[in-house]
Parts: sequence; structure tokens; C-alpha cells
Amino acid sequence: MFPILLYNNVMREIIFKIDDKNSGLMIRDFLRNFGVSSALLTKLKQDENGIKLNGKFAKAIEVLKSGDNLTVNIKNSGKMPEKFECENVKVAYNDEDILVLNKPPLMPVHESRNHRGDTLANVAACYMESDCAFRAVYRLDRDTSGLVLIAKNELAASKLAGKIKKDYYAVVSGKFEGRGTIDLPIRRVQESIIERGVFNDGERAITHYEAIKTNGENTLLKLNLETGRTHQIRVHFSHLGAPLLGDTLYGGNCEKINRQALHCKTIYFTHPITHEKITVDSDFPKDFKGLI
Repeated sequence: MFPILLYNNVMREIIFKIDDKNSGLMIRDFLRNFGVSSALLTKLKQDENGIKLNGKFAKAIEVLKSGDNLTVNIKNSGKMPEKFECENVKVAYNDEDILVLNKPPLMPVHESRNHRGDTLANVAACYMESDCAFRAVYRLDRDTSGLVLIAKNELAASKLAGKIKKDYYAVVSGKFEGRGTIDLPIRRVQESIIERGVFNDGERAITHYEAIKTNGENTLLKLNLETGRTHQIRVHFSHLGAPLLGDTLYGGNCEKINRQALHCKTIYFTHPITHEKITVDSDFPKDFKGLI
């Protein structure tokens, strides 16, 4: 079974050529196996053009045969915010289902009361249809730079959630060598809305690190998260007495950089429709270079 991919500015159309392996399955079971969520399947069933079998409207309980053409039409749903053209935001990857932007530091991902029209969502609007929802599969803190993956439709978003591997890089105080793992629980500090800390009654948080380069005073680390707690990298290294450079909240040295020295450099994922293995890489921003 190989999907044939078609797209227009109203919907995402996917045509499946049914093979012997999937012959005998009901349409609903085939689509669930492909990764269609229950919520999306319900929407498809309610749309007269949502599911078609050999060019005709089909019910989800109909049985597939080898050689059938099964068509799924996923309508755009939502509304993108106002467009914002920003030359500092580079497109790292773009196709009918996925957009990856290299977010500069100090730019929020989503609009808020204090940020209207100047966020990554506004930049993404320049590359997507106006009736699409902004679906960032994960987010980065305002001060963190790097790659952010945006799903262009509901199917891509649901299949990619929690399935993207990310390589972070950080510059921390102190000298580190080799590889290591930090396994310390994290929770919010009492009487603080933002700050987190290491506490025995916190949620388990696991950070893997590898020292890439050091000058004896600071170290460039490659980091992979096994869990995704708020401020996890920043809290873990601050707790070890090695805060990220520029991280004012957790005691970082701000002499060389005015925000936490943290960058999401590389992401790895399986394409939600074609199942191709994809790697997207980015360069370090200017304020990150030269810290070591």
C-alpha cells in the first residue's frame, strides 16, 4: 500500500491503492492502522467527500479488496493569524504536510496578550492557507532558538505528536567531559508561576548529555530529552551548579549572551504520510557562536 498524495488550497487528498495485505479490512480499521485518530475519523465520516471508495461515497464499515482505490479528503480547519514576513526566520523544510521553521531567539511561538503579529505563528501564516490551524507539534521557550515543526493538517499533527527526536545544544558553565545522564525529578517552585526546581516529589525528568567542546570555563553540550518537563535542561544543569550561559532565571552568566544559550539544532522524524525517514538540521544563531 503506497499513498498517492494530492493537495489543493481547500483540503489534503490522500489516495491509497489497497494491496493483498490490507484486503479484507474495514475502511475504519485500515485508517486507524494508518494513524487516523478517532476524532478525525468521525469528521471524515460526517463529510460526504471525506471517504470515497473507487470514486464513490463510502461508509467506514465497508470492506476493502485488493486493487481498490480508497480516497481520504482532510479539509482545512481553523484560521491562521495575521501574516508576518521576517527575514530572520528561515524555512528549514516545507512540503504539503509539514513546515519546519528555524526560530530566532527572543521570538515567541504562539500569539499572546503581549505578542500580537510578531510570533512564529505569524511567520508560518506566510507559508500556509488562511483556513488552516496553526499546529506546532512542540514548542520552544521564547528565548530558545532552533527548529520548530508545524503540521499543516490534523492527520500530520496527530501522527507526529510525541514522535520527534530533537538534538538540543547548550553552553553551560563549568567543564564537562564525555557522556552522562541526569535523572532528577522536577516540579514548580511554590509561590512561583514560572520557576521550576529539583524536588523529591516532582515528576521524573531524564536528560542525556554529551560534551562536544570545552574551554575549561564553559562547555558546549549536545542534549537529548527522555522526558519533556518545563525548563528541564535549564533546571537540571542549574541544580548541578552549571547553569546555561545567559539564563537569568536559573543563575546563568550573562556577560556573553543575553538569553539562555539553548538551541534546537536537529530534528528526526518519520513523515506522517509517506513514512520517509527525515532529518532536518540548522545552524547556530549568531549570538551562540563563539561562546566556547
